[in-house]
Amino acid sequence: MSLILVTGGVRSGKSRFAEELAEKTSDSVIYVATGEAWDEEMTARIERHQARRPASWRCVEVGGRLSDSLTACASHEVVLVDCLSTWVSNRLMSVPEQEWRSEAITRDVLRDAQEWLSAIADAGHGQTVIAVTSEVGLGGVAMNRLGRWFADVLGDVNQLTAKQADTVYAVLSGIPWRIKG
Repeated sequence: MSLILVTGGVRSGKSRFAEELAEKTSDSVIYVATGEAWDEEMTARIERHQARRPASWRCVEVGGRLSDSLTACASHEVVLVDCLSTWVSNRLMSVPEQEWRSEAITRDVLRDAQEWLSAIADAGHGQTVIAVTSEVGLGGVAMNRLGRWFADVLGDVNQLTAKQADTVYAVLSGIPWRIKG
């Protein structure tokens, strides 16, 4: 099993780069989509991603636990998860405001990320997992409680993933830089 993490800022080209990596690696690709169409802008963003992907790629949508996607991915050579930051965002956006920054919810999200990473590590050889995420550590501190919680949880998820990853790329202005592996 090979784990590749592709990180970068919003609109940095990280998804496109990850798609190119997946396409170069194998024809047997499953796309794990974490985006949910909350509004018209997000619907249009999802449609752009769908139009860019080869028609032969299978797609599975994840609405809750990331580890729930693993069964559907087992028979594919490449698993492309796009993206961890949207997955974390969706998990936290579903929490009522009075529970923001809840330690129990934070632990649950991190536990799910760790279960997903453990399953990848235990899967054996032959499969490549490419995970896309946004790097929030280069910006300022968010101005509201939900934004700060998101940055903290995503930062932890990104660190867990990067630690286990064989290869990590940072994409800046469409240019990928290999920073690990």
